[in-house]
Amino acid sequence: MIVLAIDTAGVDCAAAVFDSSTDTVLARVSETIGRGHAERLMAMIEDAVTSAGLSLDKVDKIGVTVGPGSFTGIRVGVAAARGLALALGIECVGVCTLEVLARTAPEGDAPVLAGINAHREEVYVQTFRNGLALDEPALVTLEDFLARAAVAGTQVIGSASALIADPEAVTEPDHYPIDIVARISATTKAQGKAKPLYLRGPDAKPQTGFAVSRA
Repeated sequence: MIVLAIDTAGVDCAAAVFDSSTDTVLARVSETIGRGHAERLMAMIEDAVTSAGLSLDKVDKIGVTVGPGSFTGIRVGVAAARGLALALGIECVGVCTLEVLARTAPEGDAPVLAGINAHREEVYVQTFRNGLALDEPALVTLEDFLARAAVAGTQVIGSASALIADPEAVTEPDHYPIDIVARISATTKAQGKAKPLYLRGPDAKPQTGFAVSRA
């Protein structure tokens, strides 16, 4: 199965083509751009597909990061993924950025707390063990996050980990390989339309031309 993976949920804009039958990433394109995903995404998708030696009609499935993360970036990615899936007549699945982050943690039996600094003394969190989610993605207070992180044996991954040592730290943006998004997408079953996972309202107006409903 050929999977097209898309990520615009953070500061990176990325696309990859993955062949699940051989567990091989055929091509990947990624840029750290901060903003302006709407202007770059479609060209990057085309670059990834072309570099893989394929055309879009050879794609069997699309996976896209649905958040939490940048409100505007999420809207851009989800709208593009759903539009392409509709045009190609294939399924589109959403991938939670917290799950992607958790997959970057060293392997082990310890619980993994994925945390993204949401600012305003809030953190996006979700807990995993052996690749399985133990709870739902949530927006919690910084105090709540620090309490979760203090549980003995817990691995903390993501930008919010810097807040443990200094709750007022200026954290770096989260980055993760588009390869992980592709592999998760390949094994994720579609449950209706891929939906944005905002967890909080927008901080800015969305880029025009990429509106997507919450339904």
